[in-house]
Amino acid sequence: MKIPFRPKLLDTLPGYDAGQFGRDASAGLTVGVLALPLAMAFAIASGMSPTAGIWTAIIAGFLIAALGGSRVQIGGPTGAFIPIIYGIVAEYGVQSLLVATMLAGAMLVAMGVFRLGSLIRFIPKTVVIGFTNGIAVVIFLAQIKDFLGLQIDHLPGEFFGKMKALISHLHTIDPPTVALSVASLAVLLSWNRLARQFKPLARMPGPLGVLVIATVANAVLELPVETIGSRFNGIPQELPAFALPELSLTTLGKLISPALTIALLGAIESLLSARVADSAIEDRHDPNQELIAQGLGNLIAPLFGGFAATGAIARTATNVRTGGRTPVAGIIHALVLLAVVLVLAPFAKHIPLATLSAIVVVVSINMGEWHEFRGLGRFSVNYRTILLSVFFVTVFFDLSLAVELGMVLASLFFIYRMSDLTRVERLPLSELAMLPDFLYPDGSPRVVAYSLYGSLFFGAVHKLETLLDPAQRHPEVVVLDMHHLVNLDTTGLEGLAALCKNLHKKGCTLILCSLQTQPASLIRRSGFEEEVGSSNLCGDIYGALARARQLLPRFLDEDTV
Repeated sequence: MKIPFRPKLLDTLPGYDAGQFGRDASAGLTVGVLALPLAMAFAIASGMSPTAGIWTAIIAGFLIAALGGSRVQIGGPTGAFIPIIYGIVAEYGVQSLLVATMLAGAMLVAMGVFRLGSLIRFIPKTVVIGFTNGIAVVIFLAQIKDFLGLQIDHLPGEFFGKMKALISHLHTIDPPTVALSVASLAVLLSWNRLARQFKPLARMPGPLGVLVIATVANAVLELPVETIGSRFNGIPQELPAFALPELSLTTLGKLISPALTIALLGAIESLLSARVADSAIEDRHDPNQELIAQGLGNLIAPLFGGFAATGAIARTATNVRTGGRTPVAGIIHALVLLAVVLVLAPFAKHIPLATLSAIVVVVSINMGEWHEFRGLGRFSVNYRTILLSVFFVTVFFDLSLAVELGMVLASLFFIYRMSDLTRVERLPLSELAMLPDFLYPDGSPRVVAYSLYGSLFFGAVHKLETLLDPAQRHPEVVVLDMHHLVNLDTTGLEGLAALCKNLHKKGCTLILCSLQTQPASLIRRSGFEEEVGSSNLCGDIYGALARARQLLPRFLDEDTV
């Protein structure tokens, strides 16, 4: 098997000029400064250190840009991973998170190698919207602690324990923290309006602007709020050390399910981001190459203290809007972050956690597709059931369970719908052939014909059982017109074989006609053609009736004996 590996970077380098480099450099600088506060905020919200978030953005962001299948994808930690990562850290610890991330990376590489990138598109929109909105709520709830300055030593990962802890500690609300959080949130929500009034602000992303303002204010005024310095002792001004995560065989099996969730969510988010970017730059990404790059980023980042990363929709959109058109912009974005860490790390100790919490709150508000809830009344019961089930299970229980439940429900509803669309209808032969010997002397039919519609698969094969009524005299030839049958699976084929065998026991003949390409191919490959008889496979209904006319004289002779 030929492994698909051709990064988009190789396709963009021929003809690359100084003008495009200038545009990529400008976009990379903008996205780099935007990524800094988001990387720290997402890491802290996930139960990790801000340093881990920054190095995830640097290492995984560099690899995803350099080796990916999209020209403009920006990789790094994202808000969607917060509930998963927080849950793993809370239950198993940081080292287990690193192992789970590397397992997810290996899964993503395997998905790309085996060309499964296009299969991600089969996940229904209802499932994606349900868990996206559910994740947004979970992220929002997780920020209440830092937003209000609650004195909680350990915030549980699961919903009911988290709500119990938050409610029981409401009396520890810190007024200075609340004031700074609300002020940061207000500035973030009104940033675009402020940027229109004060033009210099237009060149600075809102999260970075708020972070700079709050950090300077805290450094000058020494506000009585918790900071990166007070909780994490700042950010080291050095390169991270290479280290293999500690592997415990007792927990390895328990990490398979979280790792699979990280891999699936990473694949969905990255390919969705790449697809959105394609429409903006009139390009087409390679989904398999993108999955390989995502996998390598998640395999290598944990070796330097990083954690799960994927394509970030907001940062990718910013890259496109500011002129980035090749992977060079993504590479520069990672180098900008590296330069910031090596030069400005000492100033990070003044960054207030309340401001980072406000940034994540805005991210959670923006990531949810809340308009979908308002329009639920326009859709079917099946649509509403899947979306709301995934949403509530994501919020109250577990994202992995929510996705699994959503896929099962979507599959069951699809099977039911396809079964409902599959029909078997009696054809009035009197309109097709006025042959008196098609009838018994008592007027009952010796030849019956049915038309099959839809898909004869495991969910609809039972409809063949209603073809013959045991209480009535059985016909001697049964014709199945399959002109409208677009699909036949092995269970449907088995149903046809059982029908043919039952008819043969009664001295009857089964004739198939007007076969479409897929059913005809399966019938021939399976050997059913020999069982039913090649002469009983006809081109159309008229040929099938002519074949039935050839068979009837034998029955007439037997009747007259």
